[in-house]
Amino acid sequence: QVQLVESGGGSVQPGGSLRLSCAASGSFVAISNMGWYRRLPGKSRELVGRITHSGATTYGDSVKGRFSISRDNAKNTMYLEMNSLKPEDTGVYYCHANIRIHTFDEYWGQGTQVTVSS
Repeated sequence: QVQLVESGGGSVQPGGSLRLSCAASGSFVAISNMGWYRRLPGKSRELVGRITHSGATTYGDSVKGRFSISRDNAKNTMYLEMNSLKPEDTGVYYCHANIRIHTFDEYWGQGTQVTVSS
């Protein structure tokens, strides 16, 4: 059974930083694209950013220049470095990945809460 497990969420003051991790576990052949999404209070889920297997990244407009995604393919782990956090970044952050067992399928983590507040 394949699982994505996020960690690193918590509370931080405005202007602070947090680093989220997403680790894939289980029996699978490969991981292609990975990404971070978030659900802000009262809003639908939105893209934070994506990263390809080779490391190419794209970001949502609201986080460009503040957030950075990276991955360690040897560890099957993706990271989200969040800097200059704002109260409007408060929400639940989800990890997403395309993982191949027999074919590529989509997998989601359980989500981790990020709260930015003074």
